[in-house]
Amino acid sequence: MSTEEIPRCSAKGCRQAAVWVLAWNNPKLHTPERRKTWLACEEHKEHLSDFLDLRGFLKDVVPFADWSE
Repeated sequence: MSTEEIPRCSAKGCRQAAVWVLAWNNPKLHTPERRKTWLACEEHKEHLSDFLDLRGFLKDVVPFADWSE
């Protein structure tokens, strides 16, 4: 796998490998079953989760290895 194929953290400027999937949904824009995803490294998991949760968007946090759409 090349470095371009390694899933990266969604935090701005972060190039760490993703270890978490943050599934979210904006109820004003998406149907209830729709899930958008952000990826997070260990360092940014809490920050990104808090950002989504504060807005009522966060639906689930799952280890990347266990994620299936």
